[in-house]
Amino acid sequence: MGDKHATERLAGDAAGIARAAALIESGRLVALPTETVYGLAGRADRAEAVAAIYRAKGRPDFNPLIVHVPDVAAAERLAMFDDRARQLAARFWPGPLTMVLPLAPDAAVAAAVTAGLPTIALRCPAHPLMRAVLAEAVLPFAAPSANRSGGVSPTSADHVLRTLDARIAAVLDGGPSARGLESTIVALRETGWQLLREGPILWEEIESLLGAPLAITEARIEAPGQLAQHYSPGKPVRLEAREAQSDEFMIGFGNVGGDCSLSEAGDLAEAAARLYECLHLAADSAHPLVAVAPIPGIGIGRAINDRLRRAAS
Repeated sequence: MGDKHATERLAGDAAGIARAAALIESGRLVALPTETVYGLAGRADRAEAVAAIYRAKGRPDFNPLIVHVPDVAAAERLAMFDDRARQLAARFWPGPLTMVLPLAPDAAVAAAVTAGLPTIALRCPAHPLMRAVLAEAVLPFAAPSANRSGGVSPTSADHVLRTLDARIAAVLDGGPSARGLESTIVALRETGWQLLREGPILWEEIESLLGAPLAITEARIEAPGQLAQHYSPGKPVRLEAREAQSDEFMIGFGNVGGDCSLSEAGDLAEAAARLYECLHLAADSAHPLVAVAPIPGIGIGRAINDRLRRAAS
């Protein structure tokens, strides 16, 4: 059901951090800023808190949740780390990398977090407010994106309240997300590694440490963002558009203008940070359809195109 009352909006100060941590410790849900998007945090060790996340999001419960930890030591209590995992953590944590690793035999997480799989998805986030709440609560948080399932991911406290107001206890306002795209997800296998979701950390950076990735052959959902339709503004989306039809909200890029531009300068990092803001504006517009300018499929452009293809499917 969520909370009957309006969601508290907490300032990003010591009092807000303490209040957020206390609410999460008590089993309530709080949307927290990360460097990627806002996450809907609940205790990863309590089935009731995880069930509340699914209820608030309206999310299918076969989709595992990313567990956020303050450091590698906390991660090693939940998953089996090998040298490759430690290498990745040393290089990319804190930061926008999620690792899917074998679940530790005595890991204190609710079964719903892993959707019953023998693996767990872990991330050590870099945002100072998220890190402060993790440190204060001394708990791992299950934290998918803080929005209704399948919709556009939230990159501000206002975006969170748009779909979750009165459904969760609080949102800690940390301003707009710097990266604006969800974390890169990699799975470490016995024989190599796989890229499960493109994100701010490019697979080439991981390849330089671990060698070439394995092809993905299994269709099981092991991590968020693998469902075919995701990040949808709730309207048909046309990609690779050079100009808008009269009934389309146009999302521009570079020299292709629009009602909202991802980056007039053609800067892919800026486009990633603005992607969900533009999709929210498209969702709220009077136009029944959405068109998106071509985005180069290089570097972080691959992750942007991945999200756009899912929004359009």
